[in-house]
Amino acid sequence: MGAREREMEKGLVSIDRWGDGSQAYFLTHLHTDHTSGLSSKWSRGTLFCSATSAELLSTKFPDFDLSLIRVLEVGVTQLVLLRSPSSGSEVRLLVTPIDAHHCPGAVMYLFRGEFGCVLHTGDFRWEIMNERAVMAKKTFMDALEGSKIDILYLDNTYCHPSFSFPTREVASQQVIDIINSNPDHEVIIGIDTLGKEDLLLHISQALGMKIWVWPERLKTMHLLKLNSNFTTNTSLTRVRAVPRYSLTHETLSSLNTFHPTIGILPSGLPWRSKFLEKTPAAVAAATNLNDKTPLTKLHQYAFSVQYSDHSCFSEIQEFIRTFRPSKAAGLVSSSSYCINPRYYFSHLYENHHIRDVSCKDFRSKLDRKFEYEQRDNFVCKREKLSSLGGRVGAIRKGKLGAKIAEGEESEHLIL
Repeated sequence: MGAREREMEKGLVSIDRWGDGSQAYFLTHLHTDHTSGLSSKWSRGTLFCSATSAELLSTKFPDFDLSLIRVLEVGVTQLVLLRSPSSGSEVRLLVTPIDAHHCPGAVMYLFRGEFGCVLHTGDFRWEIMNERAVMAKKTFMDALEGSKIDILYLDNTYCHPSFSFPTREVASQQVIDIINSNPDHEVIIGIDTLGKEDLLLHISQALGMKIWVWPERLKTMHLLKLNSNFTTNTSLTRVRAVPRYSLTHETLSSLNTFHPTIGILPSGLPWRSKFLEKTPAAVAAATNLNDKTPLTKLHQYAFSVQYSDHSCFSEIQEFIRTFRPSKAAGLVSSSSYCINPRYYFSHLYENHHIRDVSCKDFRSKLDRKFEYEQRDNFVCKREKLSSLGGRVGAIRKGKLGAKIAEGEESEHLIL
């Protein structure tokens, strides 16, 4: 099969991108940086996602047209039938959503067809000893059926040797230890609108108390069936989870004028500059990637714990070593330091013909070329509620000419 025949034709699939020009749109998860362009009024085509994402989508986008949603069962290979924009012939697309272990509803997508085999990780954490990652690896192997991955679109957020994280289980215990060592303090934990639920549950269960969350976050917890561990009543707990952006030096200083309070930032990000003097020299020192000394206490009132929902450098390396793609492209770009997986791991690729060059040369000479040659055809995002079950099941057969044929191995969607 020639190289041109192994490329996915432009106009078929978009992943986490919501503009015109595709027949099928795939959502990896509902974090804001992956839903830019998606709205309650969006109606450009069929949207494929996991069941959990479908549950949450209507709360993020009220009045979203649920007839556009097609729920894909995680771990199950399904056949999606599309039409070639150029010839009108049928295109058979085998899709396997795989648990990304990132946030509720997050999945990776494995695509197979005449174009070859393409894997899009979205955002993911590859803790290989974790039970969910073990199951994900088995799902991968079963779905691949001995095939190799031709193109890997990789979450390379922390693809730099300076990033080395403990497992989330270890990091969770570190958070609990900080809380227990400050028994007379109120505790503020900075989180996003989705994600870190396992951490909060671990804290709640270990301390035997509920955790305060803001009302919108409690609604999400209800949808995830986790509401028994959370409350909006501040009198019931000394531990509060707040929007991450609101946890600052100024906030903690103000809170400490009323009651002793500590803040905890669970993240792989270098948060030090947020709590230091805002001079160029201080910020540069705080974000130095060559400083591998683990920093726990950021400030008089603030602690940082490396609880990450993205894979660190060694986990990315293990992932690539396991699946040995022919080509790979990072989903995240950075001008400040090199996180290009091909710079570090090209020797692990099935066809490792790329010569060693400087990181700067690598970005300028290869990244741009690969992006335009491959990504124009396989469009994907690059960075910088009450239950829907019955309702979606009833609606999904209705519009866009979709026909669902029940089969022993997969669900056939004719779009």
